[in-house]
Amino acid sequence: MRSLRRLFTLLLFLAVTPAFAQAKKYEGQEAAALRCAHIVALTAVALSDAGGIGEAEKEVMLGISFLILDGHVSGTWAQKKAALEIVRDRRNVTDTLEDFERYAEQCLRDFPIN
Repeated sequence: MRSLRRLFTLLLFLAVTPAFAQAKKYEGQEAAALRCAHIVALTAVALSDAGGIGEAEKEVMLGISFLILDGHVSGTWAQKKAALEIVRDRRNVTDTLEDFERYAEQCLRDFPIN
């Protein structure tokens, strides 16, 4: 429970960290990791909002997204957040949910979280 609280504290920090840090351009594997983190997080929120998953499942998925960012993307949390916002703005929700169906398993193979 303590580690889960710590994880959510970090997620909250990520959500409120200002995005005015030095911009960072992500390419290759890091860009792919950002896309994976985005599709997992957005899908978690969308499914939870639609009643498709419970709060516990949503928290697990957000934790996976966080661990992908933490383990596979360099830079500060502000830089990661800014990059995630760019990814979010490039894809609509429907496309992102379709991406989740197509790529979720590959994301976990390419960007292990343990």
